[in-house]
Amino acid sequence: MRSATPILHVDMDAFFASVEVVRNPDLRGRPVVVGGSGERGVVAAASYEARVFGIRSAMPSLRARSLCPDLVFLPGDHAHYREVSRSVMAIFHRFTPLVEPLSLDEAFLDVGGAGRSVGDPGEIASEIRCLVSVEEGLTCSVGVAPNKFLAKLASEQAKPRVSASGPHEGSGICTVPPDAVEAFLAPLPAEAVWGVGPRTMERLRRLGVTTVGDLAVVPEATLVSLLGDAVGRQLWRLARGIDDRSVEPGQSVKSIGHEETFPVDLLDLGSLTHELVGMVDSVAGRAREAGVTARTVNIKVRFGDFTTITRASTLADATDSSAEIAEVAGAMLDKIDPSPGVRLLGVSLSGLREGSVRQLRLDELPGSGWDAEERGDRLPRWREAEGVVDRIRRRFGHRAIGHEAAGSDRKSQDPAESRPWGPDS
Repeated sequence: MRSATPILHVDMDAFFASVEVVRNPDLRGRPVVVGGSGERGVVAAASYEARVFGIRSAMPSLRARSLCPDLVFLPGDHAHYREVSRSVMAIFHRFTPLVEPLSLDEAFLDVGGAGRSVGDPGEIASEIRCLVSVEEGLTCSVGVAPNKFLAKLASEQAKPRVSASGPHEGSGICTVPPDAVEAFLAPLPAEAVWGVGPRTMERLRRLGVTTVGDLAVVPEATLVSLLGDAVGRQLWRLARGIDDRSVEPGQSVKSIGHEETFPVDLLDLGSLTHELVGMVDSVAGRAREAGVTARTVNIKVRFGDFTTITRASTLADATDSSAEIAEVAGAMLDKIDPSPGVRLLGVSLSGLREGSVRQLRLDELPGSGWDAEERGDRLPRWREAEGVVDRIRRRFGHRAIGHEAAGSDRKSQDPAESRPWGPDS
């Protein structure tokens, strides 16, 4: 494999749970999870002490509690996690401007230009771990490799481990030199390769593939024939450690969403609409704060039997208006029968564009007919009102004001306090 720019993948260890332990040191050494503690809750994050009992993210909270009766449930604090994440990302930026965050707790770093001023990639990784520990009281695992794919696999190898005897510290740093790529990849399970899920693995087993080394000897033409052109070629390249993607700093937001799991199934459209308006208020406000508008409005409905349906509507013009988004989302919701019982409802915006400037359509201009004239008069008033709401929230916090249609409970709902992993007891 040709030489490439050294890439770091930095992944915080049990981030949400670890941040809570830093905030409350009395929790150190105890099994802690962040998530919904109610009957419908799920685990969002688990400390390594909790993982000893087999507890993992996305596990139903009732199951987690049955595995460990002494489990400490915490509701989570997204605003604080974002604040800590910004501090951690700022540490990364001390070493290179080429930082690509993947989420609150992980990022790729291109350190090809940092060698002369800071040190070699291994030294940079060590210094980052030290600073994160000293300044934030947290630990992270770092993979150092010639490309993104290998760096992410390497950081996983550096992670802490758990066994029946308890958590065990990992190496913290795993380095994959360019001349050791084949030796690093060969023993890993084939599922470690991006794109190898249960169905793909089932097909690969027919070829006798269980490890990445097995996958690497399968001819490209065979993989293409078995899995299709795009997937087959990608797996052939990744099994050989080939990944030409560059680190892309300043990645724009792809979507903005909000969803809620209800304590009991909702059976009527009125209750769902009430919830939807509050969600739209949060989502549209975040879009305006980010300075983006959306072309597509999406809703998600999950019924009591976990059947999930999604609907999407693409607009003629991008918008960040709560009123317009609520109108579009509400029209889609009206066509769904809630009588089986709705467990979860969500709304999201996609097709995002930079800038909140919106062009008026012809049918919104005064003089285009009575309905159009009324709408053209109404839209500026909506935007003016939403601007006032945004300014009040920036000054006094999200709890200070909300849309009347959302009801008093929604009026105090901060989107940072959303619990997509389910309600508490």
